[in-house]
Amino acid sequence: MITEHEHPLNLIDLWSEQLQHEKEREEEDEESNEDEFLTKQDFKCLCSRCEEEINWFHRYYYTCCQCGYSIHNFCEELPEKYKDICHVHPVYFLGERNYEERNYDQWICNICRCSYGPRDLYYHCPQCDFDVHVKCAIKRQQKNIIYHPSHEHPLVRIPKKLLYECDACGMEHKGVFYHCPQCIGPFIHSHCAFQPKKLRIQHYTNDFFSHIHPLDLSYTFPKEEQESKFYPLCRVCRQAFSKEYLWIYKCEKCRYYTHLNCATSRNEPFMSILTSPGTGKIIKNYEDAEHPNLLRLPFPDPSFSLLKHLFFKKDGSTTYKTRDISHQHPLTLVDGDITTPTSSRIKPISYHDPMKRIQLLCDGCVRPITSWPIYVCANEEEEHCNFVLHEWCSRLPAELIDHPAHQQHTLILHSKAPRQFFGVFSCNICSLPCNGFVYCCMECVDIIIDVECAFLPKEITHTSHPNHVLSRVYQSGFLCRICKYTESGNNFSFSCHTCNDFHLHTKCALFIPKTTMNKCDKHPMKPSYFPIENHKSDYFCEVCERELNPERPFYHCRDCMQSIHTTCAPSILQYETYDRYSGGVYKFVNVKFGGTYNNIEVHPHPLSFVQGIEDDGECASNDCYYRYQPYNLQYSMIFKCLDCKFAVHYECCERMSS
Repeated sequence: MITEHEHPLNLIDLWSEQLQHEKEREEEDEESNEDEFLTKQDFKCLCSRCEEEINWFHRYYYTCCQCGYSIHNFCEELPEKYKDICHVHPVYFLGERNYEERNYDQWICNICRCSYGPRDLYYHCPQCDFDVHVKCAIKRQQKNIIYHPSHEHPLVRIPKKLLYECDACGMEHKGVFYHCPQCIGPFIHSHCAFQPKKLRIQHYTNDFFSHIHPLDLSYTFPKEEQESKFYPLCRVCRQAFSKEYLWIYKCEKCRYYTHLNCATSRNEPFMSILTSPGTGKIIKNYEDAEHPNLLRLPFPDPSFSLLKHLFFKKDGSTTYKTRDISHQHPLTLVDGDITTPTSSRIKPISYHDPMKRIQLLCDGCVRPITSWPIYVCANEEEEHCNFVLHEWCSRLPAELIDHPAHQQHTLILHSKAPRQFFGVFSCNICSLPCNGFVYCCMECVDIIIDVECAFLPKEITHTSHPNHVLSRVYQSGFLCRICKYTESGNNFSFSCHTCNDFHLHTKCALFIPKTTMNKCDKHPMKPSYFPIENHKSDYFCEVCERELNPERPFYHCRDCMQSIHTTCAPSILQYETYDRYSGGVYKFVNVKFGGTYNNIEVHPHPLSFVQGIEDDGECASNDCYYRYQPYNLQYSMIFKCLDCKFAVHYECCERMSS
């Protein structure tokens, strides 16, 4: 070491505070220190010897507390021998103590070709008379060697430009690479090597993407960690993290993860159209004036539906020619409060109220009834008839001609599905079971569509993909961005023609409302399409008590920090009736349970139509197809006897009845 300064020098490690911060930081102190660390990460000053920049990747430097003198670690600790300059012989370090041995006062550096005096430090090769000023030697070392937190050894700059795959981002680059000569790798492109340890994504993506916390640079994303976080997707490109050794930016507190390139994608081509759903400022691709009747989804609450949107007329006018409602008893139109008795012909009705665990579903659209006008059964003789109907469901057209799902024949409206056991059918469009009103083709026995899917709009917008119009298309093999399930067969979807890779199941677009109420929380819960900010802990559903995957949409209350699956939200009568699957739409959202089936050949007692729960046990059918499945009656449509323990699957009861 050569000391030229009159004051003591202190060795500074620019990484020490960061390493200590990562090791000992506590959650309550994390946010307050982040901006301070960002400032320290951007630290820069000039070396008083080589007059080059001292930065975070040099890691070590000396400084004087008395006068502000600063110097690189390698400038202060100059080696006696330097082997990387002459290329032939070792070059010996010569200081001021040797200058009198020279035969001249001025000398020329063989690298920069500048003249220097006898008191200037230099390296000299006595065998070939090769002189290099100390600044030139240092600059070579400064450019060629860096300390990087991703690797335990110093990384050396490869002098020639390469076309190679970068071990940091996984992309092929042409340019300068750094590598470790001791480990023969990794190979890191210079652009990736000098990415900041922390960054605010809004500063690097022109504010298209933003996050409340700085993102930390992580040098691996192990498969075990990805699995524990339900294999999150990149918040920018919405693609998976394929290789665990590639670098990522992340915020652990919010489960926010991005690829290295995506977090700094200011100049990436895809930023011009932003194909990412709901994560950034997606550029609007339509004019409101050109789409005056555009349906904006999701609907406000579970009681709202496509039929209400189309057929509800406040003035009572009728737009479509309707047919008589098919019901075995007279119906009375109620356009006022009927929670208390007002007529001997009308029983008091309690409207749908999840907070009181009261369920009242329309027999037409199977959506909750929360207010009038409605039709109710006025039968005086049979008190167990609970038929009730939205007024707008009585306005459905009797026929649908040239329907996009079946243009060959006219579809006819029925109050109960013909040729279907107990009126339950599977819709050809959404594939959900339903026992409400139905449109079907009387010539083709397999064409049957529920009344919601019968009126699918040609275009919608959805909050999961704002500012882009989603068009109704008929296709196969698409991945729904809400439930994350792939549609293997041909079916309708809502798809974005601008982005090409954003698709929604029609059921996921229509049947997951903007707000929902559940007894588990006193506030309205809203859907979230990504993990909640400042929610570092795991997620659990308040209804089914299973762990919740925040990478799929779920309902969340920000006041109480409680969450529920979208499939569990309709479970208001008893929590045991949640869905087996935890993504997308509740399987029985279009089924109105209740009613009694009488058939002494199946069972001597009346059977109630309900959803099976764990306590219902196994199916009583001797040849049950589901007997050896782990859940058996649970999560299924079943008929069970309230007087004894007899219970069978819907399918088994249908087979036993025939």
